Amino acid sequence: MHKAVLLKETIDGLDLKPDSIVFDGTLGAGGHSEEIFKRFGLKIKVIATDRDVEAINRATAKICKESCNFQAFLSDYRKINFVLEKVGVKNVNGIILDLGLSSDQLDFSGRGFSFKNNEPLLMTFSNGAGEEQITAKIILNSWGEETLADILYGYSDEKYSRKIAKGIVAARNRKPIETTSDLVEIIKHAVPFSYQKGKIHFATKTFQALRMAVNDEVEALKEGLNKSIEALDCGGRIAVISFHSTEDRIVKDTFRKWQEEKKGKVINKKPITAGEEEVRDNPRSRSAKLRIFKKND
Repeated sequence: MHKAVLLKETIDGLDLKPDSIVFDGTLGAGGHSEEIFKRFGLKIKVIATDRDVEAINRATAKICKESCNFQAFLSDYRKINFVLEKVGVKNVNGIILDLGLSSDQLDFSGRGFSFKNNEPLLMTFSNGAGEEQITAKIILNSWGEETLADILYGYSDEKYSRKIAKGIVAARNRKPIETTSDLVEIIKHAVPFSYQKGKIHFATKTFQALRMAVNDEVEALKEGLNKSIEALDCGGRIAVISFHSTEDRIVKDTFRKWQEEKKGKVINKKPITAGEEEVRDNPRSRSAKLRIFKKND
């Protein structure tokens, strides 16, 4: 079962009121939205988006048992302006962006997010992939070696990016790369034995980088942040949970820029991280970093 990361810290940090309007841009399993209703009651309003219709259905069924003041849309946070316009809301008091992948998506989606399961190489957040949609399989079998290396290094700081990219090209010249197991074997033969025995699985960073490329996550984050500050009401707050250095750097630099432009202030100069108890109960929280920004009153 998926557990929302830094749940208490995130909701505390938003400083909400019982009549606040909240935008949950990455609904996932609905943990943050559910907690908001538990704390503040049914007067509070939550508008949510997710790119996975199954996630929306699961979360809505759970949350609407307690509240009907909740609306979820098959969309993403970079379209916050369109979503709010659709429901007749101009500004919100709080925004949550949890940039992590839910346990449900990792373990049960069948889309190739995890190296633990042998699945097709899709890695798309949306259900199924249309002909026009980029997938991990397309990237692995058609993009150039240098581009692959740049993706692996730029999106996940993979130090063996060039060796892995070279291994990918060599493997696809023999036969198409079809499944997650195919990819894991390629990575395994491309990296040193010592790297295979590290604390983090040797395929983690490659899978992470490919997922980010497939879903255009870096540009989505940049665009989503810029639109979020416009959608935030005076005195409102945005809380962003990131899980690796590329995302955290974007959030940190954006918040600092906003502060320099006198749009508001950074609430926590250093990112809030999970405590020992949370990491023990939920190991995936280990790399989570929470940053909060308050717009000027």
